[in-house]
Amino acid sequence: MAVHFFTGFPGFITRQLVREMFSANVADSVYVLVLKTEREKAEEVRRQLLEEYPGRTIEIFEGDITLPNLDLNEEAIEKIVQETQYFWHLAAIYDLAVPRDVAWKINVHGTSNVNDFVKTLPRLKRYMYFSTAYVAGRREGVILETELIRPDSFKNHYEETKFEAELLVNDLVDEIPLTIIRPGIVIGHSVTGETNKFDGPYFFLNLIDRISFLPFIPYIGKSTARINVVPVDYVAKAAIYLCQNEEASGKTVHLTDPNPHPVQEVYRTMVKEMTGKFPKGRIPLSFARAGLQMKSVRTMLGVEKETIDYLTWHADFDCSIALALLSKGNITCPDFLKIIPAMVRFYKEHKHNTQFQIPIK
Repeated sequence: MAVHFFTGFPGFITRQLVREMFSANVADSVYVLVLKTEREKAEEVRRQLLEEYPGRTIEIFEGDITLPNLDLNEEAIEKIVQETQYFWHLAAIYDLAVPRDVAWKINVHGTSNVNDFVKTLPRLKRYMYFSTAYVAGRREGVILETELIRPDSFKNHYEETKFEAELLVNDLVDEIPLTIIRPGIVIGHSVTGETNKFDGPYFFLNLIDRISFLPFIPYIGKSTARINVVPVDYVAKAAIYLCQNEEASGKTVHLTDPNPHPVQEVYRTMVKEMTGKFPKGRIPLSFARAGLQMKSVRTMLGVEKETIDYLTWHADFDCSIALALLSKGNITCPDFLKIIPAMVRFYKEHKHNTQFQIPIK
């Protein structure tokens, strides 16, 4: 079987990709790049995966995408260069509140180093680069897969640096076989609810949980925007199918929900699932925004202030290319409202575990 090499291990999406590869018999052995500081965690995740799939192997290589040749030693480079056929680049900093210099170093400079390394692989069949649908920044309206248009501004440094990184990868499209994956907001598994951290839409669950002592839970603002959320198992199945599909070579695909729900409807469903009651009343968005400027309030509610920007952003991700390709593999995106019960169940089981809660800046 072909050898797949991953950056971003033991991150949640990379972990799910490896699991899905083993489950679908796409690979028996994978190579993973791991920061020295993440070695212990990576060993534990490897142990768990190999318990699920005995007979498979996960070879760990210590390295760092921010350094030349990914900071690999000569022996590792020789082995990886000779054997890798599929290279998956997922290593990035995803935090919406990340400082610009940190985001630039990892997301942009790191991707530049990865690109240089990928160009040295003589047996390469596909370079799979994970971008994000939110490279659109503050552009509104319909966002196409075929576009990479610089917006007037970005909502945060995460979006900005992922845009810059995608530009670099896009420059390679005539040199090597590649596919750019732009997921929506990735949450846990659609059936088990499993995730590795409570961010993104989980900030809603933090908020609801922290104010559940009130007589009723109010709506936040009056948004007509839609939120585009996809479960990790859909992203993994779709990406693995695309990496083996020749028609996906040279393409950029939105792994987004083709039928996203309004933010208000999602929030309403979450409140009902969390508390057994529907929300009542309304807090003005300006009040919520002002409150989240104070770190004490953000920490108390478990919500990053950057979250507010997504409640009033009106954009729709066209995913025609993805749907056309995935229809041949019978792969479809689950309805977000239908998987909220699994999401809430997992959240309630693990909400007191600090490993799942991200530090609020």
